[in-house]
Amino acid sequence: MLADILARLQKQASAGESGVAAAFELNWQSLEPEAQKLACLLSLFALAPIPWSLVESTASASHLEFDFKANCTILVKRYLLQELAEDTYQIHDRIREFLQQKLEDLAEANELKRGYCQAMVAVADDIPQIPTLRDIAQATPVIPHIEETATVYQAWLRDKDLISPSVGLGRFYQGQGAYEQALPWYKQSLLAAKERFGEEHWDVAISLTYLALLYKSQGRYSEAEPLLIETLAMTKRLLGDEHPDVATSLNNLAGLYNSQGRYSDAEPLLIEALAMRKRFLGDKHPDLATSLNNLALLYKSQGRYSEAEPLLIEALVMKKRLLGDKHPDLATSLNNLALLYNSQGRYSDAEPLLIEALAMKKRLLGDKHPDLATSLNNLAGLYDSQGRYSNAEPLYIEALEIAEQRLGANHPNTITYRENLEDLRRNRQPLFRRMVAFVSRWFQSFR
Repeated sequence: MLADILARLQKQASAGESGVAAAFELNWQSLEPEAQKLACLLSLFALAPIPWSLVESTASASHLEFDFKANCTILVKRYLLQELAEDTYQIHDRIREFLQQKLEDLAEANELKRGYCQAMVAVADDIPQIPTLRDIAQATPVIPHIEETATVYQAWLRDKDLISPSVGLGRFYQGQGAYEQALPWYKQSLLAAKERFGEEHWDVAISLTYLALLYKSQGRYSEAEPLLIETLAMTKRLLGDEHPDVATSLNNLAGLYNSQGRYSDAEPLLIEALAMRKRFLGDKHPDLATSLNNLALLYKSQGRYSEAEPLLIEALVMKKRLLGDKHPDLATSLNNLALLYNSQGRYSDAEPLLIEALAMKKRLLGDKHPDLATSLNNLAGLYDSQGRYSNAEPLYIEALEIAEQRLGANHPNTITYRENLEDLRRNRQPLFRRMVAFVSRWFQSFR
C-alpha cells in the first residue's frame, strides 16, 4: 500500500513533519543525478497509476537518455515510488509534493514539463471521435495525466498543441455519450485558445465546432446554430472560400438544419460541401463518404428515395474500402441504407442490415452507448412496421432505457423512443381486443 511508504520513511527519522521531511531529503541526497531526474519527471504525473510506457514516451520527449528502468527500481527500493503492478507505478501525494519542489531546482525543469506535455498530447490526439471499447480501454489509464496537462501544465503546451489535451478529453467523453463530462473540456479549449491567440484564430474555430456539435448531440439546437455560423464565417476568413475545412463547416451547419427538418436550408450547403470535397479530396476519402451520406439522408427525409439510394450505397462501399469492416462509421452507413429500405417497405432488404449494424455497435461501443439505442430503435421500427409487435417492444424498451440513462428524459432522441413505444402499445390494443373477441367466439361455438 502507498501508505506503507510513509510509514517506512518515518521509521528512518524522528516523528513529526520535520522527521518525514528529513527522511525524504535523506533519500533524495543519496540518489544519483539520473535517479533524481527520473523522480522529478514522475512528479509531473497526476496522482493516479502511471503506465511505464507513458514514462518512457515522456522521457523521450524530454530528451533524457539513461537507463530509466534501473533508476525506477532504485526509486522503488528507496520508497519514493510504488510499483502497483508490472509496469505500473504511483507516487504518494506527500512524496510527489516533495519531488515537485525539487523539480523547480532543476535546470531542466521546463524541458521536462514540455516533454511531459508533448507525450500527453500524442495520446490525446489519438483518441477518435467515436472511441470503441478497445480505444476506451487503452486511453482510460492516461486520462488523469491528460487532465493534468490540460489544467496544471497548460502554459508549457506549444502553440500547435494548446487545445489538443482538452479536445482529446472532450472526444473521450462525448464519444461515450457522457456529454456533461465532455462539455467543460470543450469550453476550456475555447477559453484557452482565445486567451493565447485572440478571438480570430484557427484553434478558436476548432473549439467552437466541437462545442457546437456537442450541443447538437444534446438536442440544444438553438445554442449550436450561432456557433456553427460563426465557425463557418471564421473559417472562410482564415482559409478562404475554397478549402476542405470550409466544406466541413458547411457540412456541420447543414447537419444541424437537417436535424431540425430545415431541408431547404440544408440542401444547398450539403451540395456545396460535396462538390468542394470532390475537388480537394478526390473520390476516395472518408470525408467524401460522409458528404454523400448526409446528402442522401436529406433526400430520404424528403421522400426522394431514388436519389438517396445510390448515394448511400456509394458511401457504404467507400467506407468499407477505406475504414475496414470494424469501424463505427460503417455501422452507421449500414443503418442509414437500411432505414431507406424500411421507408420503401423493402423489409427483407432492411432487416439483415439493421441486425448487422446493431451487432457491430454492441461489439465496438458496448451495450450502453447512445448510438446503440439508435440501432435498437431502428430495428424495433422495422418490426413495428411489419406488425411484429412482440419483437419490437423489448427493443423499444431497451432503447428508451439507454437514452434516459445517457441522454436524459428530455433529449429529442429519448422523446422519440418514448413516443414510438407508446404508439406501439396503442396499436397493439385493437389487435388484442380482436384476439379476445375471436377466442371468445371460438369458445362459445362449443357450448
